[in-house]
Amino acid sequence: MADSHIEKLAALTEEIVACRMCTRLVDWREKIGKEKRASYKDWDYWAKPVPSFGDPDAPLVLLGLAPAAHGGNRTGRVFTGDPSASFLTAAMHEAGLANQPTSEHRDDGLILNGVYIGAAVRCVPPGDKPTPEEQRTCLPYLVKELKTLPNLKVILALGHIAFRATLQTLSDMAQERVRGKFLHGEVYRFGPELPMMIASYHPSPRNTNTGVLSMEALVKVLKQAKELSLS
Repeated sequence: MADSHIEKLAALTEEIVACRMCTRLVDWREKIGKEKRASYKDWDYWAKPVPSFGDPDAPLVLLGLAPAAHGGNRTGRVFTGDPSASFLTAAMHEAGLANQPTSEHRDDGLILNGVYIGAAVRCVPPGDKPTPEEQRTCLPYLVKELKTLPNLKVILALGHIAFRATLQTLSDMAQERVRGKFLHGEVYRFGPELPMMIASYHPSPRNTNTGVLSMEALVKVLKQAKELSLS
């Protein structure tokens, strides 16, 4: 009997968490985990690759860039415990995709409704800037993951790196190159055999504090993604 998609995702999670392929990222994530931020000095930092999280039967995937140094790299859950996580989770709650507006730690009771969240790169990169080689090294995990999700209909790419990773993954799934230009709120359809993609600015403080991405705009694109995933 073939493994179920839940068993396959669990096995993939174990593989991701054990990964040490990118020396620069391994060194950086572990350095942060040892040095810590003063306000989290009592935390036992995760300091490993951060797996995806959410509903394995979800029709909608949210894809971010990479774990935050003192967010996912500390807590061990993607979009958890940092300003980007707070902004995104509040918007997801408003859009009916999460049971609560906060994402603080792995045991905080957060439940995602019809959505699965991951990142293009699973380890925190210095300066939030993974190298092209690091992005290529991590990409097969995303390809395998998205191929395993049985009900996937829509991918919401948060930011340019997630957008490019999604295009590359869909190209792999289609066995031919798919293209698109990043435009916030744009819907990309690549035919009946592939999931749709929507682009959004990343909910980083760099975007949210400067007005590039408002809460209203993020809630709108999340509701759009949800509606398309359920249609």
